[in-house]
Amino acid sequence: MSSVPVRLDPDTAYARVQHFYAAQMQQLDARDVIGYAGTFTEDAEFAHTPGRPASRTRAGIVEDLTDFHRKFEDDPMQRRHVVGMIRLEPLDDGALKATAYCLVVKTRPGQEPVFVSCVMHDVLVEEDGLLLNRSRHVSYD
Repeated sequence: MSSVPVRLDPDTAYARVQHFYAAQMQQLDARDVIGYAGTFTEDAEFAHTPGRPASRTRAGIVEDLTDFHRKFEDDPMQRRHVVGMIRLEPLDDGALKATAYCLVVKTRPGQEPVFVSCVMHDVLVEEDGLLLNRSRHVSYD
């Protein structure tokens, strides 16, 4: 499993969630789908693109993202996911509801960058000292 140790202590949760998102997004941008899926719980749900069904389980996330990225194999495009404006709300079961803006910057050599704006709706949990996504639903502006 590839994640970042995090305690959901309210005094430190915000900085730890920022660190978690930074590591998670760098894995996604590097197309490390196995590492990225490792930041989700085994039974996670992940919905990232309108019109695509949500992925369920880590293995499902790996399969979905591998399939999704296949169409970009010969494309020199680089994506950078920039997460900010994070709002955390504690849930009754000890999880955190996290809502964050995500700006996706798509660049190709010799072309102007393309920007996509979306919102991540996450539920974050701690398992064995690690912060993990129990769910992520992405909505686009």
